[in-house]
Amino acid sequence: MEADFVIVGAGSAGCAMAYRLSQDGRHSVVVIEHGGSDAGPLIQMPGALSYPMNMARYDWGYRTEPEPHLGNRVLATPRGKVIGGSSSINGMVFVRGHAKDFDHWAESGARGWGYADVLPYFKRMETWDDAGHGGDPAWRGSDGPLNVTRGRRENPLFHAFVEAGRQAGYRVTQDYNGEQQEGFGPMEHTIHRGQRCSSARAYLRPA
Repeated sequence: MEADFVIVGAGSAGCAMAYRLSQDGRHSVVVIEHGGSDAGPLIQMPGALSYPMNMARYDWGYRTEPEPHLGNRVLATPRGKVIGGSSSINGMVFVRGHAKDFDHWAESGARGWGYADVLPYFKRMETWDDAGHGGDPAWRGSDGPLNVTRGRRENPLFHAFVEAGRQAGYRVTQDYNGEQQEGFGPMEHTIHRGQRCSSARAYLRPA
């Protein structure tokens, strides 16, 4: 087998690289992955999310060193050993890194890594949809491969939770991945049409 590019690991980054490198139709790409297939309901069904992250078939089984500030407990640190990597076993909650973290990187010498630099890539990555409504185009993407959605929020406890945060003195935000990142508001997830939208589904399958 010959290819223009060989990618080792079909995790979140490997899937995205395969998609982008083969996008122009001129290059062939081979992706090598130690783990197995991501097919099956335990990965694809969002409600089963606690199973794959606790199965040796899908998870590398990493543990932390004893944590001195947590009574020396050893904590589980799930990492995906499967097509799609950790995006195939995580909780599907979509949260961008905080803008000030990126700006701190740039101020510390990582030129090109400020939030203004990475924001176009966050937007390029996603198709953001909230019950048929697009987001602010200054902050959100509308034609990327990764589907980012919100739950229906029909349960009255959702609104009560956000209101409780407001009454406790916290800010409320309509989009924590948009202009105002801090505050209580609707959660976003990588779920599309009732299925997990992992990097494998968003990037590798189309490639």
